Amino acid sequence: MRLSAPRIAPLTDAELTPEARAALDAVPEFARAFNIFRTQAHKPAALTAFLAWGNYILSATNALPARERELAILRTGYLCKAGYEWAQHCLIGQQAGLTGTEIATIKVGAAAPGWSPLDAAILRACDELVLDHFITDPTWAALAELGDEGRMDLVYTVGQYTQVSMLLNSAGVQLDAILTPDPDLDHL
Repeated sequence: MRLSAPRIAPLTDAELTPEARAALDAVPEFARAFNIFRTQAHKPAALTAFLAWGNYILSATNALPARERELAILRTGYLCKAGYEWAQHCLIGQQAGLTGTEIATIKVGAAAPGWSPLDAAILRACDELVLDHFITDPTWAALAELGDEGRMDLVYTVGQYTQVSMLLNSAGVQLDAILTPDPDLDHL
């Protein structure tokens, strides 16, 4: 967490406008109270658009298998120093098949031993996209197993979660009670 308090406080039920309520209705009921969505409810039209794109990124329509998608999301969140994103997707990543050891090793990146060639290429692509906004030819070639659609969806996924991380960090979105802070990303 970059900030110890929100710059933009999540809206309470009493503060929700009809437009904000309508936007939150598209969020699964269990998540409607999450700080990320209650903060975004300040801009209901943007929240609605965010959910449409985010739902694509997290759907089976995304050509990246769930485990590989979560690998990319976690690496992106870590590179962006987004404590909220990291904590939220540690849970989602485990549900998608990442082990606790793999999640911890995502912080090290592609150079860590034990990654498959494709996993290492995904992690390297995340580094290149976040740091240089470009996947190099060797990394692009190493991602060939994903096909063109998978490589495009990898770029889309990293882009989505870079944007989300920027909002979470800048607005000071704090962890929900169900999330565990990571000491490497706590109050940077």
